[in-house]
Amino acid sequence: MPDQPFVIDPTGADIHGEAERLRGLRRTPPDTGAAPAAALVELPGGISAWFPTRYETLKRLLADDRVSKDPNQHWPAWIDGAHRESWVSLWVGVTNMFTAYGANHRRLRKLVSPAFTKRRTDALGPRIEEIAAELLDRMAEAPGDRADLRSAYAHPLPMRVICELFGLPEEKRSDIARLIEANMDTTLTPEQAMATYREIHELLAQLVESKRERPGDDMTTALIAARDEEGSQLAEAELIDTLLLVIGAGHETTVNLIGNAVHALLAHPDQLARVLAGEVPWSEVIEETLRWAPSIANLPLRYAVEDIKLPDGTLIPCGDAILATYAAAGRDPLRHGESAARFDITRVDKEHLAFGHGVHYCIGAPLARLEALIALPALFERFPTLSADTSQGPARLAESFIGHGYRTLPVRWS
Repeated sequence: MPDQPFVIDPTGADIHGEAERLRGLRRTPPDTGAAPAAALVELPGGISAWFPTRYETLKRLLADDRVSKDPNQHWPAWIDGAHRESWVSLWVGVTNMFTAYGANHRRLRKLVSPAFTKRRTDALGPRIEEIAAELLDRMAEAPGDRADLRSAYAHPLPMRVICELFGLPEEKRSDIARLIEANMDTTLTPEQAMATYREIHELLAQLVESKRERPGDDMTTALIAARDEEGSQLAEAELIDTLLLVIGAGHETTVNLIGNAVHALLAHPDQLARVLAGEVPWSEVIEETLRWAPSIANLPLRYAVEDIKLPDGTLIPCGDAILATYAAAGRDPLRHGESAARFDITRVDKEHLAFGHGVHYCIGAPLARLEALIALPALFERFPTLSADTSQGPARLAESFIGHGYRTLPVRWS
């Protein structure tokens, strides 16, 4: 291993290239020639963390009871007051399932899970279809037969679905969208990060207050009233931070899933033709997109509760931070062979970790899949000649090493 940690680009300009380079680092002694199971990296703000380079390594760590998500118990740097006013506070300085460990995580998940039952998710199908049709109608009216697919379709569809699900007033939706984007931006200054933290918590506190005064048939009202069999319910901080988690994750990840799938298909017209001909189902497109370009590339943070020795001998010391490296895992040649870096909807083995693994598996995964399964065929049925609009320049990636998607996605049709 090198003496200095590999510095991760905060803009996320070359997420897959960085993973390849980290897999190529040689272990000590050099005559072994084997890539490490995890490499030490430096995140923005000088935060050190371990970067699992292999699918099996990440899967093992995600399910390991010796790995915590609670910085207040298990990250010494955070406990000592470091990084409190930085981008990472938007991710670890919250009180919800995302940062809970053990019994506390089980308690919070039990309270939140009823909001995402299969029955409740499936019931959203007709409404998702209505929203998709309305947005496609607007696209069809665009001058010059061209649009930015992200702002016209991939972004507003899941935003409207999640905001309606949680009863967020229409006049507040542009604010929540802006703040969630800022939350994903890992180039923020400490001042910008703290301003984002304060504003988003104030907005969600107002939502909770309004639903207490005027309960509705929405998930915010349901979370306010939720109790487990022991009578426990979400504390105020847990409630607000849970709303941040489910609204943010339920929106941004689906935006990227739709955008990444369209971008990949337009770049591989032969594969798109097979889908449109009915030879390959849309579900295969979705799973290959999640493997090849997961909506979340690197998720901060987890922490070693004790020293963890990986099978290859790499030692992660107690208290060290660990990054969940979904993008690296999805293209691991040891898991998916020499073609791991190639987008291939006919690939037999599309197994991925894009929604996590173990006790922290994303409870919103069925909703994300449902939205994509409706949005993608509807888009290409309406615009079968859809193509990339190169006159507007290339699609532009969002500036984040966490979120993995496009800030702009110019398309055209004839």
